Amino acid sequence: MASFPSDQAFMRQALLLAQQAEAAGEVPVGALVVHQGQVIGRGHNSVIAHKDPTAHAEVLALRAAAATLQNYRLEDCELFVTLEPCAMCAGAMLHARVKRVVFGASDAKTGACGSVLNLFAHEQLNHQTQVLSGMLAKDCAALLQNFFQSKRVQQQARHEPLREDALRTPLLRFAPLNDYPWRPNYVSNLAGWAGLRLHYLDEGPHTADATFVCLHGTPSWSYQYRELIPILLDAGCRVLAPDLIGFGKSDKPKKEQFHSWHQHQQILLAWLTQLDLNHVVLVLDEASAALGLSLYEHASARVVGVLPWINPTLTPQAKAAMDAPFPDAGHRAALRAFAASPMSLET
Repeated sequence: MASFPSDQAFMRQALLLAQQAEAAGEVPVGALVVHQGQVIGRGHNSVIAHKDPTAHAEVLALRAAAATLQNYRLEDCELFVTLEPCAMCAGAMLHARVKRVVFGASDAKTGACGSVLNLFAHEQLNHQTQVLSGMLAKDCAALLQNFFQSKRVQQQARHEPLREDALRTPLLRFAPLNDYPWRPNYVSNLAGWAGLRLHYLDEGPHTADATFVCLHGTPSWSYQYRELIPILLDAGCRVLAPDLIGFGKSDKPKKEQFHSWHQHQQILLAWLTQLDLNHVVLVLDEASAALGLSLYEHASARVVGVLPWINPTLTPQAKAAMDAPFPDAGHRAALRAFAASPMSLET
């Protein structure tokens, strides 16, 4: 079946819904229903949040569309979904008499549009729904693959706990840094991250009108913002500067496969949510730009802007400070991982 020029635009909206599911810890699938060119129903996987096995993205989008039209029949509607529908969702679409279904990635385990079976191909049924597969399939599949890879890493970490002294740089390595005087803050209960401890600075009034979050890239850490932080504090702002897992004073898993752009994006999203940070301006340098711009996209309800920052030329003392978090080869796993695969949207 031929595609239409608007199909990609609608599928990109479905991808944004899938990313919302991922941020909530759900399998990242998003769906929307379109009627005469207008979106009338949206949904993303919410089976965990709703404690409901039927709360698939497609079902929630169908429910919303039916409520909009005040009709359980959706005969002139199209449904866009990032993953091939299962038998339950395909059946719901047939009962609703959806005119057309467009999906992204195929599902070799439960797909009911041709991968495992094809409910829409049965001529005995009293309604025939058109199906178009593979719309933005690579983008849809990558989102799912990254999600399940993260889950596997988390599960492995739970089964193979590391000693604190193996995960953490000795504090003596940071003792000489007189130009980094701020009180450390730690969080170790981020949802789904196996107790890994993330270090961050948090200075200035929590009631400030502006909250700046300074992000580092590789091979740096929050120390790089030591000259900017006092300037922002003097302006009455709240300033936070996290160390990515594997960097600075944060825990450092010694398996390189842990350290991917996607992992760090998800950890920072969980951190922003747990601290309930709002009206955030991200401070980004060249090395952290890809990660920060992704957060800007995925946490648009919390992040309101971006401030570019050019790092000053490092003195020999500052260069030594940048190396302080990495006393041995084990602590350098993140450096090796990103040297092989730079922190970018493609990692």
